Amino acid sequence: MVCLAECAALATSINAKQRLLHVRSTIFLVALFLFDLIHVSRGQFPPPSSNVTTIRSPVNGNITISFKSPPIGTCTTVFPSQKQYTGHVRLPPFTLAPLQQNYSINTFFWFIEARGDASTAPLTIYINGGPGSSSMVGLFQECGPCQVVEVAKDQFGTVARDWGWDRSSNVIFIDQPNQVGFSYDTPTNGSLNLLDNSFSIPPKVAPLTQPRYSFLNGTFSSNDYRKTANTTQIAALATWHMLQGFLSAFPQYNPGSRSNSTKPGVVGVNLFAESYGGKYGPTFAALWERQNMLRRNGSIPSNSTLEIRLASLGIMQGCVDDLVQGRFYPLFAHNNTYGIQAVSLLDELTAANSFLSATGCQQSIQACRDAAKSMDPQAAGDVMAVNRVCQGAQSNCNNNVIGPYTKSGRDVYDIAQIMPDPFPPNTYLDYLNSGNVQDAIGAVVNYTETNSAVSTAFLSTGDYDRGNQIAEMSYLLSLGVRVALIYGDRDYICNWLGGEAVSFAVASQSPANSPFYSAGYADIVVNSSYIGGAVRQYGNLSFSRIYDAGHLIPAYQPETAFTVFTRVIMGTDISTGEPIDLNTFASEGAANATYRNTPPSQLSPKCWIRSIDRTCTDAQKAMIHNGQGFVINGVLYDKESDWQAPESSIALNAGMPGTVPTSITATSASSVGRVMTPSTTITVPTGVYVATGTPTMSSKSKGAAGKEVIPNTCVYIFGCATLVMAQVILS
Repeated sequence: MVCLAECAALATSINAKQRLLHVRSTIFLVALFLFDLIHVSRGQFPPPSSNVTTIRSPVNGNITISFKSPPIGTCTTVFPSQKQYTGHVRLPPFTLAPLQQNYSINTFFWFIEARGDASTAPLTIYINGGPGSSSMVGLFQECGPCQVVEVAKDQFGTVARDWGWDRSSNVIFIDQPNQVGFSYDTPTNGSLNLLDNSFSIPPKVAPLTQPRYSFLNGTFSSNDYRKTANTTQIAALATWHMLQGFLSAFPQYNPGSRSNSTKPGVVGVNLFAESYGGKYGPTFAALWERQNMLRRNGSIPSNSTLEIRLASLGIMQGCVDDLVQGRFYPLFAHNNTYGIQAVSLLDELTAANSFLSATGCQQSIQACRDAAKSMDPQAAGDVMAVNRVCQGAQSNCNNNVIGPYTKSGRDVYDIAQIMPDPFPPNTYLDYLNSGNVQDAIGAVVNYTETNSAVSTAFLSTGDYDRGNQIAEMSYLLSLGVRVALIYGDRDYICNWLGGEAVSFAVASQSPANSPFYSAGYADIVVNSSYIGGAVRQYGNLSFSRIYDAGHLIPAYQPETAFTVFTRVIMGTDISTGEPIDLNTFASEGAANATYRNTPPSQLSPKCWIRSIDRTCTDAQKAMIHNGQGFVINGVLYDKESDWQAPESSIALNAGMPGTVPTSITATSASSVGRVMTPSTTITVPTGVYVATGTPTMSSKSKGAAGKEVIPNTCVYIFGCATLVMAQVILS
């Protein structure tokens, strides 16, 4: 999932020289970034990659791009003709000058062409959060073109995902900052002990007191917190340079370089970011737009840089600003639309008081921002006095306002589930650490879902509470960039009540968007039988509440997430998908999103060896310590016979590196039972739903989550094409 490890409430003091966060001692932020802790392979050292092309950037000869086309089946797409590229963009030391950067940055990317005409499709940049979380979470667990499935014992494959975002856009998934996922500074051999998540260099022999599968040797980044970004601002500049390299090597995918575009308002670059992306997204986008301005006025050379023409910014489940969102943690924990009281009324009031008191969270954040503004305005993260104040603010808020929820035993990413929560499946972790896959994508290091060095670096500067993202979103609106805030209503750690407050705060700083306040909530009509949420929209600013979705929205509600995403990048009515005039359009409906949900049933735990702390019960952890049970395809079972072989149809639809599936049937995730199962698609899955008729009250039906909805006349469109689509049932 998104990078949110279980370091829940940050420790009161943070040792900036500590190389590894011991997640059991913390409660929150890493909940924003370390979803599944660190995952690596068992005794797997990436093989030397073949067929890798390395070129120098045509606009900056100091930047090199190494890439290859993964063999068909590595990530199975709906159309085998869809091109894919994986690789690294290398920035040499001091590229980020005057910021200190005495290390190499090798940023991994995975690019996939759109299912339609890639030469005219928009480009979407997708980044997960953390800080320290890999965007392969987004690719394989959320909205990428494929998902990993079990094919047989010790064998995985990939199947095409019905509602992958390649359905309407070219997409690039980026592992950033440096050392995250497949990105690295210096390849370093080492060991990772999954029982306590300790990392050591050089590699060691597995201790005799634990199973060999729980002690992993491989090649990683250096895990040195000094060799990565330590603030969002530095990460933004590094990613801008990375994109300069990628877009110069693949100019055909840069909408800004297309001279004959007939849809300049639609065909642009879109940035979608998740979780800590509430900080990444606005800062990255604002920096890129300022770089465009510097190119135009001659402050930086236009002949050695490229314009990144931003069309839209999407923030999914974003933790944007605790000065705005902080007060909603205790409120959501006690009074939410599921009727779940995760904390008592007394605990709610105590936490609320801790936010507002004279020495509380709110005042601590303001002190952090005052110090940063006066002593570290460029967010270089090298002023210790500022770092200490901002660390203190983060610790104060986490311990006293956010952290009390964890006593409930409920998942911070899904208030409806008791821990451990097995969703979404972690099947992809073993897949990405297999030798044939690493060779297929040109991996230099083993895959790690969350990097502790990055999280430590950001924690050491108190980056979380430095702020300014709301002002940056207002700035983007003033430039005509669409800003979409999208929140699932089951997530606690970046809950939708706080997200709604952010939308109002953005509007308050953008006079042209003041009518946003009076716009009403309209139903998000996903298909002819399901309303997936509610949206408030005025012009280029929108806020969407997605029903029955936890932190990783596309994993819970794939069709709804895709529908909202595509309507955002197309600049249409998010409620219906119809064309609108964004200069004057305002959604109509109730002043508040009041729909009340029914909690789903509890899921049975599933112990993933590469996510022991998050997915295994105490009894299962004891089994691992005692060397009991059987591990099959990365999952611990009591008995070998407990493992069930997948249906034969899975093998027919699954590709593997160099192997074409026998047949291609796109799959979708169940939105309630949340079991990844194939669903037959009669026609090629392309297009986005548009409701063209007015709902009538004469006939009603139940949607996927039990919400009462009204059938609509509809079509699916992709560009100008109208396609008849098979109904995908979300059971």
